[in-house]
Amino acid sequence: MTGVLEWARAENLQPEPITLDVWKQLPREFRRLVEVVNGDAVRADNPTCTHRNAARRLSSMLETAAEKHMNRYNDGWLFVATDLDVLLWDRPRVTLRRPDVTVFCGEPNDYGPMPASRVKIVVEVVSPASERVDTADKTAEYALAGIPWYWLVRMDGERVASIDIHVLVLRQYRLHKRLKADIESTLVEMPFEIRIDWHRLTGLLL
Repeated sequence: MTGVLEWARAENLQPEPITLDVWKQLPREFRRLVEVVNGDAVRADNPTCTHRNAARRLSSMLETAAEKHMNRYNDGWLFVATDLDVLLWDRPRVTLRRPDVTVFCGEPNDYGPMPASRVKIVVEVVSPASERVDTADKTAEYALAGIPWYWLVRMDGERVASIDIHVLVLRQYRLHKRLKADIESTLVEMPFEIRIDWHRLTGLLL
């Protein structure tokens, strides 16, 4: 008998919807394994090495760009994080997602998830296992939560092949620009200047 069949018992069903208060009391080790969708715990995919490296290198580029923007304009703090829990909404049932990369304003919050109202950009690296969730479910959820910019990163083996940048218009995402790895670097001008170095997005197994 497989592990799933052994686990599939009535007593193992989630006893009640997860609320924000309950989520904060859950063991940290458990929270790292799941996201919460309308009060239900959903197992989060375990990313591959190339997936993690793509997110890490993109977050470094975004952080550099955020620092340059803050130094130039002095119009508030911007932070960049990987695997940050983001609270999309808590009513009628809580939904928490964990984007691969998040750009947000204000000080980091160590006492709970980041409210979507403080998020400027979310980035998801698409994998075969997560494509439907990233391109359909999360696209709709991030839009409903009012997050202004959504980047979908597509892989080709050990490199990033393209980045689709979506902008929120009337509670729906519209494709703003599709970036392809066919030049050395690309300058993204919105929501602030971000330099994409495609060389750093190759050889992602290293």
